[in-house]
Amino acid sequence: MKGDRVEIVVDAGGAGPLRYEVVATRAGRRVETTIGRGVVEVAEVTRGGTVVRTARFLSSRVLALVEHPVPRAEPGEAAPRPSQPAGPEQQAGPAQPSEPRQPAGPEQAAGSSGMPMG
Repeated sequence: MKGDRVEIVVDAGGAGPLRYEVVATRAGRRVETTIGRGVVEVAEVTRGGTVVRTARFLSSRVLALVEHPVPRAEPGEAAPRPSQPAGPEQQAGPAQPSEPRQPAGPEQAAGSSGMPMG
């Protein structure tokens, strides 16, 4: 899914660790990780399964491989947008229920002072 990303940290010898990132750049694309035969392969793949980009590393040199999936919405919910910060209403705790209002009785409908007119 667009926004999914995989971070790879590789030991480069004396230069220190190098960090690489593979990101699903368009809608409908995903990032797949394959580990086998001493090679770690991270690929950006289309819906149809066509590989768009590939990054390959020797597994003995990989220090860390971290997958960062985009949060997915439950069915019936609106999908969260990772590029927009949460608004104040989303950062606050659960909403407190308001007190129920009392219906206007005959004494309140008579006038603003609460005294019957007559």
